[in-house]
Amino acid sequence: MKKYILFDNDGVLVETEKWYYRANVEILEDMGIELCEARYREIMIAGESAFLLAQEQGFETATIEKARDRRNERYQHYLRTEDIQIKGVKELLKALAKNYAMGIVTSSRREDFELIHAKRGIAEQMQFVLCSGEYARAKPHPDPYLKGLELFGADKHEAIVVEDSQRGLRSAVEAGIDCLIVHNHFTSSHDFTGACGHIETLHALEKVLKA
Repeated sequence: MKKYILFDNDGVLVETEKWYYRANVEILEDMGIELCEARYREIMIAGESAFLLAQEQGFETATIEKARDRRNERYQHYLRTEDIQIKGVKELLKALAKNYAMGIVTSSRREDFELIHAKRGIAEQMQFVLCSGEYARAKPHPDPYLKGLELFGADKHEAIVVEDSQRGLRSAVEAGIDCLIVHNHFTSSHDFTGACGHIETLHALEKVLKA
C-alpha cells in the first residue's frame, strides 16, 4: 500500500509547460535561432537547456547567459499574466492529504515555483518542496526522488511518483520508485517504458491509488 506521493510540478499540478516553451522560442528567435516543438521535446528528454542551440551556433557564454536571463523574465511575465491553473487540483490534493503524505520534486527554479504557487493553495498540502539546485543532480538522475524519500523517511515500495515526462520517469525508475504518468501535450511523444501506469488527467489518481 502506498503511503507517500511525490509529484512533479510543471505539467502535472499546473499548466506551465507551454509558457516556458514560448519564452524560450521568443528569446531564441531574437537571436536568429528557430526552436521547433520537436527539437524542444528532444532537449527536454535529455534534461538539457534550449540554449544548447545557441551554443551549437557559436554564441559566447556571456551572451547566452544574458539571453537566459531575458528568458526567465519573459517566463515570469507569463506566469503572472496567463492562466496556468489545472481545474480541481487543489480540491484533489486536499482529499489525498487525508490518507497520504505528499511532496513536490521539481526542476523549476525556486523563484519560479514561488511565483507559480503564490496563493494557489497547492504547496500548502505538501510536506516539502524540492526545487532545482536543492539536490545533487537533476532529473533524469535519481537524486531528486531519492532526496524526497529521505525527507519522508520512506521505503521505496511505500511511495509513488506522478510525472509527465520521460526525464522524470527515468529519475523515478532509477530511484526504484513506481511512477505513474499523467498525459501532457508537450510530452505525449516521450517513451514511457517502465511506468507503472498512465492516466489522462490527475483527477484519476485517487481511483488508481485505491485499486
